[in-house]
Amino acid sequence: MGDLTADLPKPMLLAGGRPILERLLDRLVQAGYSEALIVTGYRAEAIEDYFRAFPLPLRFVRQSPINGTATAALLARGFVGSQDFLLTFGDILTGASSYRGILERLQREPAADAVVGVKEVDDPYQGAAVYADADGRVTHMVEKPPRGASTTRWNSAGIYAFRPSIFEELQRTPLSPRGEYELTSAVAQLIESGKLARLFPIEGAWSDIGRPEDLEAVNQSEV
Repeated sequence: MGDLTADLPKPMLLAGGRPILERLLDRLVQAGYSEALIVTGYRAEAIEDYFRAFPLPLRFVRQSPINGTATAALLARGFVGSQDFLLTFGDILTGASSYRGILERLQREPAADAVVGVKEVDDPYQGAAVYADADGRVTHMVEKPPRGASTTRWNSAGIYAFRPSIFEELQRTPLSPRGEYELTSAVAQLIESGKLARLFPIEGAWSDIGRPEDLEAVNQSEV
């Protein structure tokens, strides 16, 4: 995002006249969630100050050092306790039905430990390629694959539902070749240990707001 985030963290950039994160939280309220934890890092105070009086009860925790999505997610362990939970990145927008449906999918299948939200794209090189068998069982994930290298069209949608068992995997996630502790590595470990992760295709509008052109597209759409 370059200069757009010189003074603001990316989730606070305006989309349709409001911060991306505010629009996301509104949809969590619509989906029936009763509380949320926000993991902050860069310019944390901008998020904490803005959402102090938000209608959805919120808690905040700061990630330091900022070294990957796995260590960020691990900070939610005390908040989650023994409950199943939804995890979403702060620069993702989709409909309330998806935020609700992915956790419901996990709760309908006691044998599963995770549900991975996915969106079909031409090439998942900008995100994480998600591979699954014919029954919708996730077999493996590849973070930021080279362009044209993937044989799947499923891209991680940045939305997950987990059992608390994921925290064991997050705790032992190794440093990736990209120099970060990545959530996809923890999910891969979960699968390799024999636990079940299911696919959840996102229907309708979805946006990963990672570039200026993505932000412009959201401002011109109904996502």
